[in-house]
Amino acid sequence: MTDDLTRLDTLSRETIDAPESGGSALPLAADEGLDRHTRVDLLKQERAIAAKYQNGPMWGYVVAAVGGFAIWLALFPLTMFGAVHPAITLVVSTFLTVAGYVTCHEAMHDNIAKRGSKYRWANQLVGEVSLLPIAVPFSMGRVSHLEHHKHCNHPEKDPDYTDEAPNWWMAWYKTWWNRQPRVDGTINRYKSVCQQLDTRESRLALKQTMIVQVIYLTVLFTMAWNGYAIAAVVCWWLPRQLGLSYIRYFLSWAPHHPRAGKTERYEQANIFKSHVGHFFSMCMETHLIHHLHPGIPNHKTKAAYLEMKPILEKRGVDCSAI
Repeated sequence: MTDDLTRLDTLSRETIDAPESGGSALPLAADEGLDRHTRVDLLKQERAIAAKYQNGPMWGYVVAAVGGFAIWLALFPLTMFGAVHPAITLVVSTFLTVAGYVTCHEAMHDNIAKRGSKYRWANQLVGEVSLLPIAVPFSMGRVSHLEHHKHCNHPEKDPDYTDEAPNWWMAWYKTWWNRQPRVDGTINRYKSVCQQLDTRESRLALKQTMIVQVIYLTVLFTMAWNGYAIAAVVCWWLPRQLGLSYIRYFLSWAPHHPRAGKTERYEQANIFKSHVGHFFSMCMETHLIHHLHPGIPNHKTKAAYLEMKPILEKRGVDCSAI
């Protein structure tokens, strides 16, 4: 029993690569006011609960990703030829753009199908089609997101740190400002991170990002040139702008603010109550669970949180919001 406790305590102090293990993504703090055996026992309980919510069927995400992508593509001709009103197209396309990131997020962590699985193709398929509405390839999304997990809230190494803002309205503003050509934020920051990493995956991400963005601009220009400028705006350009702002606000700023100095395991994300509810906040109210256990699918994080809540409170997490 002593050897098991020692091994578990040692593991708890390591940074575990989320996509490879699907386990805890962050290191435990050395001094949390609890003795070693208490911390180890709480960690064992936490992992036992997490295991209950992992490895379930994920085909719903595959259907949602492929179906959503098909509808998104269909909106182009339907809008161009007047079968669907531009206002309806704008609303539906924006929703699909945001929803696409949710499905892709699972693929980034190999939650659709693990490496070596005969259904691995499904994980890749979900990742590839889900991010096209925001004109970003799966490779770029994956590399940058995993770097966020490895260096969460580090001002220089976390690719998402530039989303930090002092309040909610400045956060919304920064979702737009960070996308400007000469600003080191969002995709520009992601490109810089990939250049610094200089790995096979990051180099591929840079190449595919250039290709996807050329396709994006070519499609918009071609549609506008041929008299379908309004369709181009409501099918892709404006939903992409609105979707990116929504994603950056709820996925990045809301669960992590304030970021400064919060790099320990149980403080990297907050438990908060959103004014738009759990579903429309992309299930980010309990985003801390995702950082603790990336193998838990997004739609199960709240249930896992509610079961883990007594444990998290003992670890010093503020659970008063939910």
